[in-house]
Amino acid sequence: MSAPMIPYALPKWTTVEQLQRGDALLTNALGRRSCRFFSDKPVPRAVVEKVIEIAHTAPSGANRRGWRFVVVDDHDLKRRIREAAEAEERESYERRMTDDWRAALAPIGTDWQKPFLETVPYLVVMFQLNSQVVDGRMQRNYYPTESIGLAAGFFLMACQQMGLATLTHTPSPMNFLREILQRPANEKPFLLIPVGYPADDCVVPDIPKKPLDEVLQWNV
Repeated sequence: MSAPMIPYALPKWTTVEQLQRGDALLTNALGRRSCRFFSDKPVPRAVVEKVIEIAHTAPSGANRRGWRFVVVDDHDLKRRIREAAEAEERESYERRMTDDWRAALAPIGTDWQKPFLETVPYLVVMFQLNSQVVDGRMQRNYYPTESIGLAAGFFLMACQQMGLATLTHTPSPMNFLREILQRPANEKPFLLIPVGYPADDCVVPDIPKKPLDEVLQWNV
């Protein structure tokens, strides 16, 4: 059955207005950095819920919205997640990573220790739903990885717009997140995102973005 149709309208901005809005958004986006030094300053739950509400507007395959946001603010759960994440990260840094991988990470200065997972007020864990109950029965979702990737992008930009620091943390493998958070088998851990405010003495690597002409191609 087809969904009811409604008119679709966008604001009628001039080219100058479009570029001005684009410049403002770009300036804000360029200020986003992966934060690894968080303050324990509280963030109102309503702010985090608004960010997730924005992320939930992302497009998805067949409009299935195959994602779950699990927000963790319980200290014991954060401690357990830190311990499990550090165990996987230590194994990766000491045994799994290739020399090229370690060299690529060297400018960022990361290691297996992740104390921020306990310091930060919230851990937002995004789970990818490869299937879910639709019309009373379990059905597969379409383009689940692409869909949750779009939602993650919306989430990060919404955090930046609302003055929250984030980090896309991907300890691998991440099955411990499903176990600790008691999620069902159809939910696959996708991203672990600390969300909060940067510590007063927070520093980040001064790493420039690639110039636009290296990533933009017009036609062939």
